[in-house]
Amino acid sequence: MNKSKYLLFSLTILVTLQVIAQSNNMLSIEKLWQLKRLSEPMPSKDGSKVIYGEKSFDIPTNKGTNIIYLQDLITGRITKLTNENQNAYSAKWSPDEKSVTFLSNTKEGPQIFSTEIGAQNEATQLTQIKGGIGTYKYSPSGKHLAYTAQVKLDKSTQEIYPDLDKTSGKMIDGLLYRHWDAWHDGTYSHLFLVAIENGKPIAQAKDLMQDEHFDCPLKPHGGDDDYNWSHDGNKIAFVCKKETGTAAAFSTNSDIYVYELNTQEILNVSRKNKGYDKQPEFSPDDKQLLWLSMSTPGYESDKANLKVVVFAGIDGGTKGTLKAQVEPVKTLSAQFDYTIEHASWIDNQSIAFIAVKDGCKNLFTYNPKFTTNNGIAELSNGLQDFISLAVAGKGKKFLLGLRTRIDEPAALYKIDLNGKQTQLSPTNQAMLANIQWGKVEKRLIPASDGKNILTWVIYPPDFDPKKKYPTLLYCQGGPQSPVSQGFSYRWNFQLMAAKGYIVVAPNRRGLPGFGSEWNDAITGDYGGQCMRDYLSAIDALCQEPFVNKQQLGAVGASFGGYSVYWLAGNHQNRFKAFIAHCGMFNMESWYSSTEEMFFAHHDNNGPYWYQNKPSNFDASPHRFVQNWNTPILVIHNEKDYRVPVTQGMEAFTAAQSMQIPSKFLYFPDENHWVTKPQNSVLWQRVFFEWLDQWLKAPASK
Repeated sequence: MNKSKYLLFSLTILVTLQVIAQSNNMLSIEKLWQLKRLSEPMPSKDGSKVIYGEKSFDIPTNKGTNIIYLQDLITGRITKLTNENQNAYSAKWSPDEKSVTFLSNTKEGPQIFSTEIGAQNEATQLTQIKGGIGTYKYSPSGKHLAYTAQVKLDKSTQEIYPDLDKTSGKMIDGLLYRHWDAWHDGTYSHLFLVAIENGKPIAQAKDLMQDEHFDCPLKPHGGDDDYNWSHDGNKIAFVCKKETGTAAAFSTNSDIYVYELNTQEILNVSRKNKGYDKQPEFSPDDKQLLWLSMSTPGYESDKANLKVVVFAGIDGGTKGTLKAQVEPVKTLSAQFDYTIEHASWIDNQSIAFIAVKDGCKNLFTYNPKFTTNNGIAELSNGLQDFISLAVAGKGKKFLLGLRTRIDEPAALYKIDLNGKQTQLSPTNQAMLANIQWGKVEKRLIPASDGKNILTWVIYPPDFDPKKKYPTLLYCQGGPQSPVSQGFSYRWNFQLMAAKGYIVVAPNRRGLPGFGSEWNDAITGDYGGQCMRDYLSAIDALCQEPFVNKQQLGAVGASFGGYSVYWLAGNHQNRFKAFIAHCGMFNMESWYSSTEEMFFAHHDNNGPYWYQNKPSNFDASPHRFVQNWNTPILVIHNEKDYRVPVTQGMEAFTAAQSMQIPSKFLYFPDENHWVTKPQNSVLWQRVFFEWLDQWLKAPASK
């Protein structure tokens, strides 16, 4: 081999090795599923320790396993409290904090177990509740346990007609006969109280919702933040929507109820409000009750405010009836034009909370002594999302929270009340340090009406401004869910960027974080300004020399899927590929087959057969199918009752009938989301295979 050929050969080998090394540092589908997922951090009373869950997934077995850890915040030492076989979750401190309790599955359903701190013995099962436990909380006094469990109240068809014991027929006389991903089976989730000793029940449990056809926690996504004990253990506040069937399908009127253990009195403290009321929490002295409240009936995405009721006359015990004690409800955040997601007392006057503002979920505090901004101050303002919040410590308080960013999965942080953030658990740190992340850029893009659209632009990790890149417009679901700093395990912007795509993710009209007017603008206008916002965002990026205008795609789920279907008929040949997951295609058939009618009713300004306001039915994507000319991948799931699978079938039938290149990815065992490991991996593979087929040269059509 002559010298020139040798040098050329060596250079080729060097470049190849560099490419391989670089690709090994890129985020991949497999690496995404190797990341462990943190959950449920809970500090000890004195703030010296924290327990949390760490979930890992095994693709070959198609299973996930959750393990509970304890971290000493003084020494930093981390202790594993449960093993892989227990698959423990919902960990909580016992009242004396000498042990940690958790839920684990048994033959009788989920039950409470306890493991002693520092002991090497096996976990002890504390409960044997028939049918299992949904959620639970011990009273601070250690005298009672609150838990939720399913109670059967409605008769089945077979019970009504005993001679037809093999019939499969269901008799339905009201809406919400199916919800999210399950048909109603005649059971309701009720809140129970039971006296305990050493953590174990010692008496007959009391059903606080005896014979009521209602649920606590609220379905489908309610959890143990739907009820909370007073600090003296004499009261419990809980959330319930006391409506059922068709009435419940059209209503968001949940309320906050307070139960007094000594008098067995129950009082509805939010009865005057007809929208959502949720997440009650007593102040440290038990004289006030805080919760989040939406004022507009039937509007699930209304601005959530801080509300407080004062229990007058309480001084170390119960005096008189609850009704006599309660003072008028106060709204603390009326002048704060951002929706609040989580809130917790710091002391008897101040409150910490998470709010969506300017494309991020940051921390705020309220104190009536603050002289500016109506008592509200920013505690953090970085490009980040806090997705959980807990107040910790005695004397010098601090906060604990899970934080995400577009380039960071959930990590546990300590936040001082001066705003200083310190990462605690090292989960995923070693793996994340070896991943090359794409740059995340915040842009303000002018909309067609002159207002600015906050848009995230995510670049490939090896971005070279001299090259041209295929580019994806990401369409958000919700409809009213922020495009913030969340780290998704399905719609992962960094994974898209690692595959060689520039991602454009606009906070179009109809998203929280930019004031109520911006959030509410989507009502009755699905095909209007929000769609113009999408086009403004992608057109602005197309002015950049590194964006290949001939290789544009649009992707999205839920309302994002609606957006993709709508754009497919109204994009003036901008895009070369579409992907719609669980999207609404035909607004009339969707309205008549979805489950939570309050959402459909509010956002469409009523039903399609009676319209006296602007609505979304004229903007239904199926009305523009005659304009379709672009390859489209349709993904839909059988158990999605929010957006029934027939919506995806209708869209795929339309594309096939028009001989448009199209594919239908169908999951018979998933709901509105895709949660099973192998299903999720398949989802990602098909997603990128479709994009690569139509957007990457030389295969671009």
